[in-house]
Amino acid sequence: MLRWKQEERGRCALLIDGARRVGKSYIVREFANNEYRSALIIDFSIARAEVKQLFSDYAGDIDTLFLNLMSIYNVTLYHRDSLVVFDEVQECPQARQAIKHLVADGRYDYIETGSLVSINRNVKNIIIPSEERHITLHPMDFEEFLWAVGNETMMEAIRMNFERKHPMGPLHRKAMELLRHYMIVGGMPQAVLSFVENKSFETTDRVKRDILALYKADIAKYATGYEAHVADIFDKIPSQLQRHERRFKLSSVSKSARMRDFHSLFFWLSEAMTVNIAYNTTEPNVGLGMNLDRSMLKCYLADTGLLLSMAFDENAIVSEELYRKLLLDKLEVNAGMLLENLVAQMLRAAGHKLYFYSNNSREEAADRMEVDFLISKPTITSRHNISPIEVKSGHRFTITSLNKMMAKYGNYLSTSYVVHTADRAEKDGITYLPVYMVPLL
Repeated sequence: MLRWKQEERGRCALLIDGARRVGKSYIVREFANNEYRSALIIDFSIARAEVKQLFSDYAGDIDTLFLNLMSIYNVTLYHRDSLVVFDEVQECPQARQAIKHLVADGRYDYIETGSLVSINRNVKNIIIPSEERHITLHPMDFEEFLWAVGNETMMEAIRMNFERKHPMGPLHRKAMELLRHYMIVGGMPQAVLSFVENKSFETTDRVKRDILALYKADIAKYATGYEAHVADIFDKIPSQLQRHERRFKLSSVSKSARMRDFHSLFFWLSEAMTVNIAYNTTEPNVGLGMNLDRSMLKCYLADTGLLLSMAFDENAIVSEELYRKLLLDKLEVNAGMLLENLVAQMLRAAGHKLYFYSNNSREEAADRMEVDFLISKPTITSRHNISPIEVKSGHRFTITSLNKMMAKYGNYLSTSYVVHTADRAEKDGITYLPVYMVPLL
């Protein structure tokens, strides 16, 4: 946001999208208060009808438009030192359309916020402005969670050891304890705030269930015409992730379902940013997105804390004792599901798109393999660009698929990783990485 303000100097508006309750409005208000002399913040979800009407009546008369807005909101705006915020802009499409002329006028900076799925839905009869720069707000990542709970040193130690390729040693146990807190609480700001204030997993669970209820209400409101199927897919995410290969099996929704018919429903959830979709790529080479097999995907919940609340009985608040057992790794639950979802969340927050590799060849055993994630190096070279990642939750595991991939596609691969719950180590050309170092990949 600071880079946009300093470099663009009003030449384009900023459109911040993200899931509901991820903190878009809060962070924009903080930014406005800290970085500008004044700010006009219009929350269109509660704005009066006459405010919305102004953007139709005075679309070609910017002077009168702002004279009215400043009077209604009792705010003085200053040339090139004020910010105008259209919060929940999807509720006033005419305001979004006006961005083209407001940016061209140049007197103020403009930020819009909203949920992408509802923003895209409310564009009928308006011209979508090209003068928008999109930025996505994800749930709080592990480092931000550490800041929230008052720990500003652990991530620096993790980063130093990652860069030096050293194990964490005596700090590993504490880092894993903090990571399990993050896995349980998640990164939704309301849930994190509840945990910081109350130090209660049970109280925090109530907040997470309220957010899940809101997401289901959004499905009923916005997934017009296919609400039931979208809701069914959303509800089945935990059970599908508990399966060994984690791939979403459409037969769980409908025995006759085909991905070509249901792909748009997964896309709807992805646009709503309630899920992270990983696609199968048919070759672990440069341009992972060019080799997609869209008939095969994994559907992760965007926030692992929400997944945990969703995975247990929806009618019962998860007890403090249950969470304590999970924290101590003494609960018989599919930890692999939670850990893989967490790695997906961390990779997305770090800017990666999600890809996996699956080959069920019946002819050649050496070709049969399933690798959890593939990521590209930031700088492409002639060889060795892709890093395969296997996620392992237990203390005893095999890495057959990873070894097969290294044998078959060695020229394509950069560092191969096993993400696990133990400390950093290297063996047989593989880097074993503690899960809390994933954000640094």
